[in-house]
Amino acid sequence: MTHATTNRGQTMTTTRVSAYRWVPPFAQGLVRDLRVRWALEEAGVPYEERMLGFGEQSSEGYRALQPFGQVPAYEEDSLVMFESGAIVYHIAERSERLMAADPVGRAHTLTWMFAALNTVEPPIQFLNQIDLLGDDAQSAQPVRAAVLERVGKRLATLRDRLARRDYLVDGRFSAADLLMTTVLRSLRNTNLLAEIPVLDGYRKRCEARPAFQKALADQMAHFAKNAPPSAAQ
Repeated sequence: MTHATTNRGQTMTTTRVSAYRWVPPFAQGLVRDLRVRWALEEAGVPYEERMLGFGEQSSEGYRALQPFGQVPAYEEDSLVMFESGAIVYHIAERSERLMAADPVGRAHTLTWMFAALNTVEPPIQFLNQIDLLGDDAQSAQPVRAAVLERVGKRLATLRDRLARRDYLVDGRFSAADLLMTTVLRSLRNTNLLAEIPVLDGYRKRCEARPAFQKALADQMAHFAKNAPPSAAQ
């Protein structure tokens, strides 16, 4: 099996990440294996893919890896993990490309990683769920207005944090920016980021990284290859 060495001198066995063969267009580029792919690319760690077809995520074998039947699941030798944030942290704590070596820098990075997933992401995901209702969303408009206000407050705080810095922690890209960027990408069907140049520029700056471009291209290649005939109509 192929091995790689991180910049902290630890030898890592090539890992395996689960991903869907295809998802509908509204979800393409947003499935959370992208976070793990991106982290592995940044850390220079090779990985294999465990591709899942329709229904395979519910199989007994897969649920032994991911109890909730979601992606990604992560395998590294005998270690099995799930939850994208936990996996990204596992990768980041062994790579100075994603997390500073000093205790204070690590603590600040971890804090902003949790902020991305626990504070910023939930209202954004709620907003997306409402908007996916389409014509049925009319009855949800009062709720949407309240959720939109909450999203706006989260984005305003993030804007203030990034007003005088390129990245969230210590002036350098980290796992915190990786997770925050994937959260902000979920707003792509709104104009909310475009109305906040600081955040729009931040997202674009992070997405311009070669590791992100590689991770996204690898994910999207499977969707293009496995698209059902109806998706091409």
